[in-house]
Amino acid sequence: MKTYLLLFLSVFTLAACSSDDDNNDDSDDMMPEMASYRGEFESKAHPTSGIADINEEQTILKLTNFKSDDGPSLELYLATDENATKYISLGALKGLDGNYEYALPEDIDFSEYDYVIVWCVPFGVNFGQAVLEMN
Repeated sequence: MKTYLLLFLSVFTLAACSSDDDNNDDSDDMMPEMASYRGEFESKAHPTSGIADINEEQTILKLTNFKSDDGPSLELYLATDENATKYISLGALKGLDGNYEYALPEDIDFSEYDYVIVWCVPFGVNFGQAVLEMN
């Protein structure tokens, strides 16, 4: 009887100390995956250069060492392709030489809107673009 009791207590102790990965309540698993994106500008119709970065929270687009030519009514677009077939305007270009930040709308699918484009609105011309890739 003593042997069975000792065996039962040993099995009970081992079972209580083991972890079951399927039932692990890890709050990190509940959080949606966030990713940061980056792309390097390339010239199209006009010389354009710099880096476009999107933070992990996907709330800010930052242009670093950005340079582009001036033009009438330049806007910064997030687009599905280099022709801006489908796009989201982030507003007027804030400057032609420097570092700039743009607030991003919520819930953008960066696998679809993966182009950052300096777009000349009156002429429908792509001055330069950065293709975003996940970091």
